[in-house]
Amino acid sequence: MPKALLERIQGDMTISRSLPTLTASARYCLYARKSSESDEKQTMSIDAQLKEMLAIAERDHLNVVEIKQESKSAKATGVRTEYNQLINEIAEGKINAILTWAPDRLSRNAGDLGSLVDLMDQGKLLQIRTHGQNFTNNPNEKFLLMILCSQAKLENDNRGKNVKRGLKFMCEMGKRPGLPPLGYKLYRDPIDLSKKSQIVIDPERAPFVKKMFEYVIDGCSGRQVNEYLQDEGLRTRKGKRVPLSMMYRIFKDQFYYGEFEYPEGSGNWYKGTYEPIITKEQWQQANNQLKTYAKSKWGSKVFYYSKLFKCGTCGSGVCGEERTNRYGSKYIYYKCTKYGGKKRCNEKYIREEKLIESIARMIEENKEKDTLVSKKIDREVSKINQIQKLTVGPNAKEISDIDYIQYILNGGTNFERKQFLECIEGQLYLQRGEVLLKRN
Repeated sequence: MPKALLERIQGDMTISRSLPTLTASARYCLYARKSSESDEKQTMSIDAQLKEMLAIAERDHLNVVEIKQESKSAKATGVRTEYNQLINEIAEGKINAILTWAPDRLSRNAGDLGSLVDLMDQGKLLQIRTHGQNFTNNPNEKFLLMILCSQAKLENDNRGKNVKRGLKFMCEMGKRPGLPPLGYKLYRDPIDLSKKSQIVIDPERAPFVKKMFEYVIDGCSGRQVNEYLQDEGLRTRKGKRVPLSMMYRIFKDQFYYGEFEYPEGSGNWYKGTYEPIITKEQWQQANNQLKTYAKSKWGSKVFYYSKLFKCGTCGSGVCGEERTNRYGSKYIYYKCTKYGGKKRCNEKYIREEKLIESIARMIEENKEKDTLVSKKIDREVSKINQIQKLTVGPNAKEISDIDYIQYILNGGTNFERKQFLECIEGQLYLQRGEVLLKRN
């Protein structure tokens, strides 16, 4: 806008301010706002706005009947609760004037600005009073109000462009905006604070991320990897357990081999300047392996005893697998996952029937340590034997305690299994194809 025209409008406003004021009939609402976004960090705080405007109200004897304040950006239309209530109260006649620090506190978008001007045209909004200007239902004053608010919108639009330009430049320099994924962290030189933060490897979590990909490549499923690493101590930056969904997002993130897309889904790829945790070949192998699990309906079979054992040779976990022999018979066996670093571990597998038999013997030997379990076994075994005598006859073969324990371990509920297994104190190991117990 030409400077001469702007000065002329402001001069006319000076003349209008010398006319009789509207303060006698005006009912003011003091409105204070501060954006919650970082682009307005230098704006006066809400407390400062209230203090200054209340001082003006006292000096000029303004009738302030209500105070509204909120921390919300004015970039978008209709998102400010307090402002929307203010507009409704003006439309209903409860308020007919506004006291605020500056026009941009009221509007930084065309929609909200239009609602203010419409209320002025209808005669429901008599005056907008700021710390240095008055705006009434006067063509020049309304025109200047629209210019000032439009200027604020222009600043927002230009700021958005500048931010996008800066983010693009950052990506071209090899740094993805925002917080880096698990396994990396931001580092800033504590001596030279003028230097920008850099993305560096997190020595606490990066080894776990590397193991994730290695274990999947070696044949472990995503759920198995999650369980193993949780036991080893993998935690988020806030010290919480890493959920399975987050682990699958890690598997899909190309950031770990040195490339990233920004914004996500845009198709704009950049080469990072940070140190990769894995190679691109490892990322591809791991994702191909995960696709294989998806095709084979992974997760349809739950192997309850996988979490109980460790390999007695290399200390790795033990996982269950279901196989079908050449005659079509299915069987389950447990084997070492080889995730502990010794990839050539030759520990023998164990069939589930033999595993349950071994555990049942241990529970039978230790049942007296748990009174509730011991009484339950005695009660149920006695009941079953009595039923057999009544149905089969006095010569019916009685079942033993270990027979009943094996029945629960094989077909009981998870609660019953857990109740029985708590009798065993110590760590179970798979060694030489046998189940061994090492007490703590």
